Amino acid sequence: MGTQSTKGAIITAVIAAIGASSCCIPPVIALIAGVGGASSAFSWVEPFRPYLIVLAAVALVYAWRNHFKLKPTDDCGCDVEKPKFFQTKGFLIGMTFFAAISIAFPYYSGVFLDNKKEVKNLGGTDLKKVEFKIYGMTCDACQNHINFAVNELPGIASVTSSYDNGNTIIEFDKTKITIEELKEALNSTGYRVGK
Repeated sequence: MGTQSTKGAIITAVIAAIGASSCCIPPVIALIAGVGGASSAFSWVEPFRPYLIVLAAVALVYAWRNHFKLKPTDDCGCDVEKPKFFQTKGFLIGMTFFAAISIAFPYYSGVFLDNKKEVKNLGGTDLKKVEFKIYGMTCDACQNHINFAVNELPGIASVTSSYDNGNTIIEFDKTKITIEELKEALNSTGYRVGK
């Protein structure tokens, strides 16, 4: 097991770990950057998530196995070659930690999106509540993306999206925004509004 196989295992683990959460990492970056339309661009990856997690774990186990594999003894009294940086224990710990953080990203991605909006008294008579069916959500983090995008709109009193129910319920001031504008904003996130 040479240095190339260890390096390849680490690269494979990192790419698989990032890939496993690519349905959530780019959308959060896109929404924070103000490019909400890219929110669901990687939703097609979500069905492959379990396989990518297993691939990352297997690659990391392989890299760690290579690290702890018994080194040949120095019979001739020659200097033993120092391990390359990517073969050091510190580097392996760092990459293992990075892979774990990447894989777990969907579970904590909501902390990067401030979904708490100060609810203002919009005048109860003009408030309207509407429910939209949403297609394209792949995990719980997607509902945070939708909530974040809708909360940026004027006249929004509350928004509650649910991956489990595949919907979003929006309470809004009908004098400040229309249902068509809400649909347009929802569709601009990359998720699709259904009937």
